[in-house]
Amino acid sequence: MSWNDTAHFCNWEGVLCRMKTPRRVTSLNLTSQGLVGHISPLLGNLTFLQSLILTDNTLTGEIPPSLGHLRRLQTLRLNNNTLQGRLPSFANCSNLRVLDVSVNNLVGRIPVDLPPRHLQVLQVSANNLTGTIPTSLGNITKLTTISFSFNHITGYIPNELAHLSNLQYMYASVNQLVGRFPQAILNLSTLVGLDIVLNGLSGEVPPNLCTSLPNLQILVLGGNFFRGHIPSSFTNASSLNDIDLSGNNFTGSVPTTIGKLTKLSWLNLERNQLQAHNKQEWGFLDSLGNCTELQMFSMSWNRLSGDVPSSLGNLSSQLQRLYMAQNQLSGDFPSGIANLRNLIVVSLGGNHFTGVVPGWIGTLKTLQQIGLHTNSFTGVIPSSLSNLSRLGGLYMFSNQLTGHIPPSFGNFSMLQYLGIFNNHLHGGVPMEIFRIPTIFEIVLSFNNLDGKLPSNIGNAKQLVNLVLSSNKLSGDIPSTLGNCESLEDVELDSNIFSGSIPTSLAKISSLKVLNLSTNNLTGSIPTSLGNLQLLEKLDLSFNHLHGEVPTKGIFRNATAVRVDGNQGLCGGALELHMLACSVMPSNSTRHKESLVLKVVVPIASMVSLAVVIFVLFLWRGKHNSKSISLPSIATDFPKVSFSDLARATQGFSVSNLIGRGGYSSVYQGKLVEYKNVVAIKVFNLHTRGAQKSFIAECNALRNVRHRNLVRILTACSSIDSNGNDFKALVYEFMPRGDLHKLLYSTPDYEGSSYLNLITMAQRIGIVVDVADGLEYLHHNNQGIMIHCDLKPSNILLDDNMIAHVGDFGLARFKVDPTTLSLGNSNTSSIALVGTIGYAAPEYARGGQVSTAADVYSFGVVLLEIFIRRRPTDDMFKDGLSIVKFAEANFPGRVLEIVDTQLLHELELSQKTPMDLKEEGVHSLMSMLNVGLCCTKPSPDQRMNMQEVAAKLHGIRDAYLRGN
Repeated sequence: MSWNDTAHFCNWEGVLCRMKTPRRVTSLNLTSQGLVGHISPLLGNLTFLQSLILTDNTLTGEIPPSLGHLRRLQTLRLNNNTLQGRLPSFANCSNLRVLDVSVNNLVGRIPVDLPPRHLQVLQVSANNLTGTIPTSLGNITKLTTISFSFNHITGYIPNELAHLSNLQYMYASVNQLVGRFPQAILNLSTLVGLDIVLNGLSGEVPPNLCTSLPNLQILVLGGNFFRGHIPSSFTNASSLNDIDLSGNNFTGSVPTTIGKLTKLSWLNLERNQLQAHNKQEWGFLDSLGNCTELQMFSMSWNRLSGDVPSSLGNLSSQLQRLYMAQNQLSGDFPSGIANLRNLIVVSLGGNHFTGVVPGWIGTLKTLQQIGLHTNSFTGVIPSSLSNLSRLGGLYMFSNQLTGHIPPSFGNFSMLQYLGIFNNHLHGGVPMEIFRIPTIFEIVLSFNNLDGKLPSNIGNAKQLVNLVLSSNKLSGDIPSTLGNCESLEDVELDSNIFSGSIPTSLAKISSLKVLNLSTNNLTGSIPTSLGNLQLLEKLDLSFNHLHGEVPTKGIFRNATAVRVDGNQGLCGGALELHMLACSVMPSNSTRHKESLVLKVVVPIASMVSLAVVIFVLFLWRGKHNSKSISLPSIATDFPKVSFSDLARATQGFSVSNLIGRGGYSSVYQGKLVEYKNVVAIKVFNLHTRGAQKSFIAECNALRNVRHRNLVRILTACSSIDSNGNDFKALVYEFMPRGDLHKLLYSTPDYEGSSYLNLITMAQRIGIVVDVADGLEYLHHNNQGIMIHCDLKPSNILLDDNMIAHVGDFGLARFKVDPTTLSLGNSNTSSIALVGTIGYAAPEYARGGQVSTAADVYSFGVVLLEIFIRRRPTDDMFKDGLSIVKFAEANFPGRVLEIVDTQLLHELELSQKTPMDLKEEGVHSLMSMLNVGLCCTKPSPDQRMNMQEVAAKLHGIRDAYLRGN
């Protein structure tokens, strides 16, 4: 700023004065001047001021009420600051035309006494405003723009807004507005832009919407509960260039008249239930060829099926973003994409595509992101991909790709993410990929890669995540890995690495996860690993390490360290339950024990197998008419015996016990057949119902496959060492344990409270994962399955904090969806289903098993995750439940009841742009709102899991985009 006494103030930067004498200040524009502190109330003395613009500074404190006395003021812009408090009255600013206080920290309501004569622009977005939309806004008839997005505005859009005959833009996104589509909007024929995304609006969109609003250019209705068909009247608004209907419940097909919108540049229809099964329903794609300005088109997360028509290639040559992921598309890679020469993003993941990935994709020079994951693509990875000099993300995981990783990938100059895990790749990890200057994440796990890791791995200074688990990599772990100074996650487990653990790993100060388990590593554990301040998880289990376990740093926390399966280790923290170094058995003793096991196990395995087949054969004969058939364990499952399981768990040692339920105990162990640690659920057959629980889980889990359901690996029905019946199930091991422990675990020592820190993003991710798992059980399985006992202790978390629903001991199959009605006598009736606090209220009244009851349990779990209180907490008594507690405080006092850890996270977000903070608060509100919708007292009032999952995906995506 060049303000000083040597020049007249009318010549100062940003100051304008009238020409008459005395010279009076008429305009003050100090945009982006780095101003801090409070706005001086003395500005209210500038009685000739017509324009005050303090945009994009760091001003704090309240807006001085004195500004409300500037009768000549026409423009007031205080946006993009950190102002607090309430909006003062501007009723005396009778000439005010523009009021912009967006992107601040203002609270309270939108004032009801805004000057009605001349106000044209009202922008209060991205604050903390509450209350409803004032009906008095309908009196300000010159308004052209209203924007109050990203606040906590509740209630309905008032009918009085129908009087705003000059209104052109209405932005009300990301609030808590409810009700059906506002009829008042249909009277606003001058409207050009309408954005009401991410609210709680519902019902059908009026079929005459665009007949009533012919001037619309922007129509954004995403993230609500709208249903029904997409109105064909959209084509009456011929100037539409931006349509976003994503995250609703629209059904039917896309109108073929969509092609009449020749100015359309953005069409987002993702996350609905739109379908295209035949040529007629795919007709919209032919029609879109007329939209020559189309730049973005998304149909992801819908119900498209079959081959993609070749007319895809007739879409606009300007198309930059194409999203068709998460449908049921099949056939070869869509050939029409070859014509779309300006594509930046192509997303086809989560479909059923087959065949090879064509080499011509490498000719689409503008591509920056390719998503082909979770399909059935075969063949080799085309080396021509390396011609894509702008490529930033390559996602080809979960396919059936073979061959080598092309060394030419080292030519990428902008690649950040390389994800080709869960394929059939072989050969070595090419040294060239570690030369990519921008590489951020490399995930190549679950392939058949072999050979040694290249020593030049240390060149990847910017690499953050390196995941090479479950391959056949061998040799020493390169000491140069310690030069990758940005690494946070290193997972080299389930390979055949040998040699010692490099001490250089202790130089990676940013390291959070180090997993070297299930290899052939020898030597001792470097004590210097205990110096890593940020290390949260260390897994060195099932190697050949020896010596004393260190005791400093992370080694003091038994829940964060895994060292079991190393016969030569001793000592360490008491919680690790290791033998004292002074009593370690000799090598000769251990050798004798292993010989005995090798002799006994084959005989026991054969006996166990015979018993398993016999028991299941008899059981299937009895129950075949009532349940879905159970495939033969003999052909599908590896053979395990009681002895195998006893050895894997060190004789079912207490130190291996990781959980206990009403019917069973769960141990972690290492079986010869599996590279990774497994979870072994041993049923207590002396407990009434345990036998039925075992059969129920066998029946359930052998017929379901979903990434968010715990996967059963094998079963054992045998006799134990005392001749008693023995039944157990073997599952994938979930290293992070169950959700209940994560929510309520007690820190092991002072300073370790970060261990049960669960971020907002992680909580949202867990909720979405569980919803996806339940949606699969209820809607996408060969027979409808009801879990009947959803609660945090039955939700397990893997290394990546992905949630998996488990414990199907009470699950019920319903092959015929019509038998799921609570009032239908054909359904199974159970006196008490589930767990107190989570069971639906109709169960207490003797109600029938239903998917709606699962939805209720899910809603309780959702509320619990964000409030972090058990539904059986002492405070919930005398008729108060966690549901009623949330209802009573929603939405106005939500921040008073949620987990204080989340509040702290939101406070920290004040250091980030305001829209990020507001997105976090809104996402929290939206999550709790879904929880309350799931826990309605009547089953008929609850959403189904398809609707729940769609809504939650929309909330998660919006939150992640904002962060």
